[in-house]
This record gives sequence, C-alpha cells and structure tokens, in this order.
Amino acid sequence: MMMENKGILIVVSGFSGVGKGTLVKKLVACHDNYALSVSMTTRAPRPDEVDGVSYFFVDKDTFEETIAQDGLVEYARYLDNYYGTPRKWVEERMSEGKDVILEIEIQGALKVKEKFPEAVLLFVMPPSAQELECRLRGRNTESDEVIAGRMKRAVEESEGIENYDYIVINDQLDECAAQMHEIIRAEHMRPYRRIDYIDHLRKELKALVKGEE
Repeated sequence: MMMENKGILIVVSGFSGVGKGTLVKKLVACHDNYALSVSMTTRAPRPDEVDGVSYFFVDKDTFEETIAQDGLVEYARYLDNYYGTPRKWVEERMSEGKDVILEIEIQGALKVKEKFPEAVLLFVMPPSAQELECRLRGRNTESDEVIAGRMKRAVEESEGIENYDYIVINDQLDECAAQMHEIIRAEHMRPYRRIDYIDHLRKELKALVKGEE
C-alpha cells in the first residue's frame, strides 16, 4: 500500500526584507510538490495581472459571501479592499498531494494555525539585526523613515516567533531553502499524518500472525 499523498499547508512568515519571498519562489521553482497560494481580492487587477494566477479578482459582495460561508483560510482588509486565501483552492491542491505555501504576516499565520492546527508555521530569521537593516537599505527603494518603521515593526513581530513550529535562518539562500524543504519532508513522516498507512500495516501484521497460529 502506498502511503497517503495528502499535502500539507505551510505558512511562511518573516520580517520585511528577510528574503522570505525569494525563498518561497526558489522552493516552488526547484520542487514540483509545492503550490504557492493564490489570494482572493476585491481590488481591481493591474494591467499585467491574470485572474486565477496573480489573484482571484471578485467583487465585495462575493468576498463577503465567501467569508460568511467560511470559505477562506484567512483574510484581512487593507485600504478598503479585502484580501484572503480561498479554502477550496487550498484543499484541492492538498488533495492532489501538493504542499501549499502561504506567505503571510504573523497575525494571519496564527489565525491559520487556530483554524488548521495541522498547518506548519515557518518563521524566516535574518543572521542578525544588522544584516536585516543592510538588506532593507540594499533594496534602494525606501527612505530612511520607511526603513526605520520596518525595523520597529520587526521588534513587535519578534515577540510572536515562539508561536511558530520552526525557525530558519536565511544566511545563505540555497542552504536555507534546502533546510525548509527538509523540514517539510520530515513533517510528512509524522505518525498522525500517516494514520491510514499505520492502520493498514497493523491489519497486515495481525493477518500474518493469525495465519501462523
């Protein structure tokens, strides 16, 4: 009997500038068992965005109806627009054997864990606070004021890291991505994720023992 092939919901969080988006893209590009979650939103699509690929674009009534039907893994509202993760899409990918990666901030991640206790929460850490600041400045896209705000936000977010299942330190990108992949592979071997296989083996063992009696 083949072991179950159901995917796992993986939630990845980390400070702004730590490189979590790059890590997630590398995982998806290098391993075919991952699916990057596609969010639902009420904002208008940009010219280069494709419905169902970039986002699922819906109107406000549809989004709120989805909320009422418990059809979202998590959701939030920013600047008068809703953003959320469709439960149906996630569960379909997981039933296909895909490990679904959801990249969200810490508050949303903890809400996901409440609703889906079997989800695996990964927090991406920098080698040091100084390196995090260097990476933010190295992007050359933000003012000193914005960078200071992101560092202050990191201080606040650091208080919730203990609620995650694992931390990974993004010092060398390839090494960190490989470590994340191994963590997820190990999660698939937890006994509670292999109940059908365990029960099947128990029945085989009992049948063999009975036949020898």
